[in-house]
Amino acid sequence: MDDLGLAGQAAGLAEGAFSSRELVEHSLRRIEEREDLGAFRVVLAEAALAEAERADRRLAAGDRLPLLGVPVAIKDDTDLAGETTPFAVRGRHRPAAEDAEQVRRLRAAGAVIVGKTTTCEIGLWPFSESVGFGCARNPWNPEYTPGGSSGGSAAAVAAGMVAAAVGSDGAGSIRIPSAWTGLVGIKPQRGRVSGFPRRDPFHGLTVWGPIARSVEDAALLLDVLSGSHPEDAHRLDPARTPFAAAAGREPGRLRIAVSFRTAFGVSGRLDPEIRAAVERLARRLTELGHKVFPADPDYGPIVLGLVPRGTAGVAEWLDSMPEAEPEPRTEAEAMIGRVVGRRLLPLARRMDPYLRGRVGRIFRYADVVLTPTTARLPLRVGAFDGAGYQRTQSGVAAACPYAWTWNVLGWPGVNVPAGLSESGLPIGAQLLGHDSDEATLISLAAQLEAAEGWTERRAF
Repeated sequence: MDDLGLAGQAAGLAEGAFSSRELVEHSLRRIEEREDLGAFRVVLAEAALAEAERADRRLAAGDRLPLLGVPVAIKDDTDLAGETTPFAVRGRHRPAAEDAEQVRRLRAAGAVIVGKTTTCEIGLWPFSESVGFGCARNPWNPEYTPGGSSGGSAAAVAAGMVAAAVGSDGAGSIRIPSAWTGLVGIKPQRGRVSGFPRRDPFHGLTVWGPIARSVEDAALLLDVLSGSHPEDAHRLDPARTPFAAAAGREPGRLRIAVSFRTAFGVSGRLDPEIRAAVERLARRLTELGHKVFPADPDYGPIVLGLVPRGTAGVAEWLDSMPEAEPEPRTEAEAMIGRVVGRRLLPLARRMDPYLRGRVGRIFRYADVVLTPTTARLPLRVGAFDGAGYQRTQSGVAAACPYAWTWNVLGWPGVNVPAGLSESGLPIGAQLLGHDSDEATLISLAAQLEAAEGWTERRAF
């Protein structure tokens, strides 16, 4: 069952090769066997088995849905009716009255939700550790983090607990853990996947998307998740063709710009192994017939679009938790949001057209931008235990300076595996696209996957 992936599991259920109960029991067994990884904040074993029984009855009656009977996981920033959404913050939290829109769409597709995955407080950091809810560990080496803030979701997929999981990405939080666990992670276009009941999560920075081992599985899950809620601040028309179809077609000959520049200037602190891995991937793309050349996006003052949104978003999350007991560094971020971030939000929004025009000039002569996903290999678990706001912020900014710019712009990006370090830790690269062009990134990623064979590299 582990070899089948999300699409394969769905097909096997439809063909009667195994039952949903068998599949869910296998998932729950894997979760229990690797409990040491801390991938899940809560496991919903009883509810998942009941859902599996219902799915088996529907399958026997001839019902066919994209994920009918398939186990998946969701991140603990997502409302699930009857469960709390602490987002890794200690305190008293009321159970959610209704499912979030992503969960509603998963259920409508027949998926079985086996649990909610571990994250960090309010999704702030590229590690999934908190004082109140423990830490997620990397299946490739438990001494290291799987990344964050969707690290629990990535660990669950990398360890074979589920074939795919949902994460959220406000500054790289899908792509970073996917890079550090050897997976495919898609940050969709802003508005592609509803965040409701959050109408405008982190003022447009945060989107939800899939983490999976293969491009086909990630694209299938993105198809299931896609769609707007009438109250969303950002809404998109449905994609003209399914993203799963994009994963099955050739991308054509593309112009690919390779960039190692960060928004703060040329990085002299990029790990040499990561640079070498991205350069090797660039050569592979050349071999596949693409025009690959060095070129940097002109980011300009894009950081002014990040800080107000991010800090104000943290303040809003904490203010919605009246009995919360956050870590001091989380409270410090929220205080910046209350004092400065909220005042600068109008400026950040006014800058959007200018920034999109400035950065978007690269798409006059490139179809895709290839960059590292991170500047560092996975951090050690506990690297920032007890650290204050300034040390944590500066440390994680140095480790992960590449992903957040596309959150400000709202455009899509895909992490793809780029190999392993000498120490056996995964390395990732980003394929970054223009407005609403997930399909091109998915087609290119699928072509790379066929050439690279990364689905055969496993942590279990």
